[in-house]
Amino acid sequence: MENRKTLIELKNVRKSFDGKTNVIEDVSLKIMEGEFVTLLGPSGCGKTTILRMIGGFDKPTEGEILLDGSDITLLPPNERPINTVFQKYALFPHLNVYDNVAFGLKMRKVSKEETDKLVKDALELVDLEGFEKRSIATLSGGQQQRIAIARAIVNRPKVLLLDESLSALDYKMRKEMQLELKQMHKTLGITFIFVTHDQEEALTMSDKIVVIADGEIQQVGTPEDIYNEPANVFVADFIGESNIFNGVMSGKLKASFAGTTFDCVDDLEKDIKIDAVIRPEDIDIVKEGGQLKGEVLSCDFKGTFYIMFVQCGQYEMEVHCFDYYEPGSEICLNIDPDMIHIIPYDTSINHYPGTINGINDAGLVRVKFADMDRRVARDRIHVGERTGDDESVLDVINKPDTKVIVNFEPSAATLTDDAKAGDICGNIISFHYIGDHYSYTVRSESEEDYVVDDADLWNQGDYVGVVIPEDSLNITVL
Repeated sequence: MENRKTLIELKNVRKSFDGKTNVIEDVSLKIMEGEFVTLLGPSGCGKTTILRMIGGFDKPTEGEILLDGSDITLLPPNERPINTVFQKYALFPHLNVYDNVAFGLKMRKVSKEETDKLVKDALELVDLEGFEKRSIATLSGGQQQRIAIARAIVNRPKVLLLDESLSALDYKMRKEMQLELKQMHKTLGITFIFVTHDQEEALTMSDKIVVIADGEIQQVGTPEDIYNEPANVFVADFIGESNIFNGVMSGKLKASFAGTTFDCVDDLEKDIKIDAVIRPEDIDIVKEGGQLKGEVLSCDFKGTFYIMFVQCGQYEMEVHCFDYYEPGSEICLNIDPDMIHIIPYDTSINHYPGTINGINDAGLVRVKFADMDRRVARDRIHVGERTGDDESVLDVINKPDTKVIVNFEPSAATLTDDAKAGDICGNIISFHYIGDHYSYTVRSESEEDYVVDDADLWNQGDYVGVVIPEDSLNITVL
């Protein structure tokens, strides 16, 4: 893999459809020759837009796309050595199998003899030899998908793009096609770029996974890297099942979370805030002396293992095991140090640039940031080690449009279903369960994001208000 050359490179690519909001935000990515790369993320994250820009169907608003070192950013699709298998296959219903597969060859005026050979080879590769005269309407969904792939590979492109091309198949057929696509990739030796929102599909098929959220790349790595070493809480929560806890590094190779201090293998600075990630299959059930004790809430059979939820004090743990445990029973849990993955807490959460503009007669300072224009007590203003109660910093506060950074802890804010009662309002765009609470991201109409911790379960898409108490605001003069 290390010796492969770069085939496709995206350099600082942005894409906007309305001229205002970027659906792709500064994406840079290298795809190597012969790789099977999967673009993975939730619906609407921008993965298909990236695929379409590589294929030439959409043009970047900014940035470059290179193929073999040459700029193809503005090159039309038909001039790129790239073929696409679309989600709905886009087969021609009035043509038989042979004519569907041969369509591109005929457009290029390839000889009849060469076309016959190439079509035959392509149909053999997708295990549909002898189907040349069959009508498209007589084929199953899986067979139509194979024909779409045969039509794409018959021209021997350098790159094959697959846009959620297995999503229309049933579970069993999708599993079979995953293995067949891997074998086709091995046989052809060309670069495959595959789009899916199915994590298991990505882990099964890929040499490299590119995890995307909100138009930005979250992590690039092998399936093993993505699963075992997630770069952030989004990746940990999106790929497989995870137990995630807020915590702190309490000493050298020691992390405190879920009400307990654990040995770990990640050596981070003492006292920094962290998120600890533990996969359910990495938790051991012991007879006695475990680091955690809890009550079994549920234990459900999933074919080859049981999924169990255990209440450990105020924290809930998901555990995968091979034995059944009666709900209501008490068990002991143990987590080995190398099964705990530590992620430094994202300090950019709820940090906003803003300005302050003097003090009014009531002694309140006007602060403007994100969607808000607030009046706050001057003791909320920090200038170095000093606060607004220090008379020596009044001249700083009184300057017009003094630049500041405003931040607040997610646990300090609250959600309300009365949007008008909030300091801001917006829709919940994502959430994660963090041990004993949910972490919600609320996006306002002006595209500002606010992270709020809440014990109650809200739904993605809910329109809510966010209440941010004045005494939770930390305002630091730059």
